[in-house]
Amino acid sequence: MKNNVSPNDLQVFLTVLNEGGFRAAAKRLGIAPSKVSTTVSRIEKQLGVPLLLRTTRSLRATDQGHALAERIQPLMTEMDAACFEAANSADLIQGHLRLNVPGAVVPDILPPLIVELQRRHPKVQVEIVVENNLVDIIAAGCDAGIRYGDSIQKDMISIPIGPRLQQIALAASPSYVKQHGLPGNPLELADHCAIRYRLSDGTLIPWSLRRGDETANIEPTTCLVLSVNALNTGLSYVRAGLGIIGTFRNWLESDFRAGTLIPVLPDWWAELEGPRLYYPSRFTSSALRAFIDVCRSEATV
Repeated sequence: MKNNVSPNDLQVFLTVLNEGGFRAAAKRLGIAPSKVSTTVSRIEKQLGVPLLLRTTRSLRATDQGHALAERIQPLMTEMDAACFEAANSADLIQGHLRLNVPGAVVPDILPPLIVELQRRHPKVQVEIVVENNLVDIIAAGCDAGIRYGDSIQKDMISIPIGPRLQQIALAASPSYVKQHGLPGNPLELADHCAIRYRLSDGTLIPWSLRRGDETANIEPTTCLVLSVNALNTGLSYVRAGLGIIGTFRNWLESDFRAGTLIPVLPDWWAELEGPRLYYPSRFTSSALRAFIDVCRSEATV
């Protein structure tokens, strides 16, 4: 076989040429001169051609040796660089990561992921663009986006982040409940004041409730409409006692524990697929690859 020369042997050969002799190469490599000579002879035997012209006073490459050195020198340099990068990957990952995300993930799902990314790769700079409309992330100059499952383009790669399922919960303040009482079923929501959100296309987000096989699509009496870009603002109004709100359960848990909000019709809270990180398949930067690794390792059920 003429193509089974060891990369280590080739490195010895290159060192001989670069250092100008066997003894100098041996000193550079930290091995015996006899081992250097034996290695070069082994390569010549395997390839079937002389690579070096040796005299008592000089050493130079043959035409075949010169041609071989020209071809393998950049390869060996690249191999050394690749090994160094792998060994020092945490220090080398840097750059700018621009994410296009909806407001729904900003308060609690995204922060721990960004904190973990910064802990692993402190040289990565993150920019978060909050936008609830579905956008072309490439045209928007973003590396990746986060959206909920059904709205992601089919030509994108996507992975789950945060909880795989989320609930849309209903809540009201103790003062509101004291004044108006709690609805006993979805139909009674029509007698209550609702705090609702409007999408950018003008559509009011419906209240879709589900209990087992039963579903109820409710159009409650609306007393306040907020832009979907102001999702977090609605919590201030529901805490103040304005009405009943429908929003992500994870946004309400701390209020439920503190008693500042009361669950409304908890048996009817519907589930939806959790958010997903999506990005184009044709190119990913090292910063984005690092963030993908974080999302995968921190994914929850």
